[in-house]
Amino acid sequence: MQRKAIVIGATGLVGQHLVKQLSELYDTLIVIARRPPRYINASMHFYQVNDFDNLTEVFTSIGVNKSTDAFSCLGTTKKQAGSDEAFRKVDHSYNVNFAKLCHSRGVENFFLLSSMNADIDSRFLYNQVKAETENSITELDFSQLVIFRPSLLLGKHKGRPLESISQKAFQLISPLLSESLPLHPISAKRVASAMAMSAHDIYERNKYRPEPSTNNVTVIENKQMLAMTRVKH
Repeated sequence: MQRKAIVIGATGLVGQHLVKQLSELYDTLIVIARRPPRYINASMHFYQVNDFDNLTEVFTSIGVNKSTDAFSCLGTTKKQAGSDEAFRKVDHSYNVNFAKLCHSRGVENFFLLSSMNADIDSRFLYNQVKAETENSITELDFSQLVIFRPSLLLGKHKGRPLESISQKAFQLISPLLSESLPLHPISAKRVASAMAMSAHDIYERNKYRPEPSTNNVTVIENKQMLAMTRVKH
């Protein structure tokens, strides 16, 4: 059976690395985005969606099924979105709708990029919404749901000057910091590697089981991602 992967958020900081790595693991890679990703190869099928409100319509022409693994790296900030409501729409509504569409087509494995500080009781909207998204997708009962919670992402953040300043500061002192520290920054490439590695591990485990395990939720924290990708970056 040919392996397929479907990705949203493929043009973001983590997503652009993820599509390149997934193209080496899957026979077919489906990318849904507003613009083509930087990395494109023969295995990739690109579907342009100008408005994610129309995602359901776009899905009607996409061959997603049980053999497809789904990945979401979709996310934004309140500043980029323009308002609390618009931010929630992208980070929660669009992600959950994508997960529901995948689940309705028989997708068993879902990989979600979240945040270290996801907390439903947080006083910060960003953290609250990340937790709400995790909870809503968990309720769908995928056979395997893997949630990734990175710390500060290292890479070029478009339109995020404060994060750029923080990154420069961390890059100066990071050689002095142990990667075992929970708040240690992590490169977007290493997060993508952790996502790709997790998908491959599930595939290898399921090959030797009569029936894949079900309703499992795994949360991979920043410290774990740093450990599992130590020789990969």
